This record gives sequence, structure tokens and C-alpha cells, in this order.
Amino acid sequence: MKVQGKMFLWLALFILIMAIVYGLWSKEPAGTTALFLGFGLSVMIGYYLAFTARRVDQLAQDDKEADVADEAGEVGFFAPHSWQPLSLGIGGALAFMGVVFGWWLLYFSAPLIVIGLWGWVFEFYHGQDRTQ
Repeated sequence: MKVQGKMFLWLALFILIMAIVYGLWSKEPAGTTALFLGFGLSVMIGYYLAFTARRVDQLAQDDKEADVADEAGEVGFFAPHSWQPLSLGIGGALAFMGVVFGWWLLYFSAPLIVIGLWGWVFEFYHGQDRTQ
């Protein structure tokens, strides 16, 4: 965590220098404002990571003598198969096409999105993958 905090703080310093140079050179307010906002966001993320690094145990990435295998372990639980993202993808595509072609397409996309969300949330409460 200490490495990431330092990286974001160095990135924030670089963005600040570029924002000042860009602002003085171009005199364009939108890009200069965007760069200063990017600086602020990098400082917030870097501060959070540096602040959190003091409260957690030292990770393998903070040890210069660590091996790649030191961080190995369980990554998490992932569903082996699921049809719900397909329903959400089709429903989302229809919903975005409704913005282009007409809002009436939302009548067809909303049920697909609701069915996809419902199925995804309750995926492991029924069927062969039931966990409870």
C-alpha cells in the first residue's frame, strides 16, 4: 500500500507541474481546470492510500526481498457460469438504443434489466448452485 500511495502522490506532482505549464502556455481555461481537478483527485487517492498503509500489515509489495508467490492465495469467489450478464447486456443495449431511436424501447428493455438483476442477485439461492 505504501508504494501505491507514493505513486499517486508523484503522479499528482507531475500533473500539477503540467497544469501550470499548460495553463501559462495555452491560456485555455477548460483544459487547465481539468488538469487541476486531475491533480486534486490524484492527491486524494494518494493520501487515502498512504493513510491506509499505516493501518494495515505490510504487504509483499512493500518488501524489496519478496517473491511473486508471497502474495499468492485465494483471489475470491466467482460464479462458474451465469446467463444473467447476457440478459443485462441485451437490456442495457436496448435501453441505450431507446435514447437514439425512441423512448418506447425502454418498455422492452426494462423487463430484461429487472429479470437480469433479479436473477443475478438470487443466483445462488436456487438451482444446482444453491449454497444455503
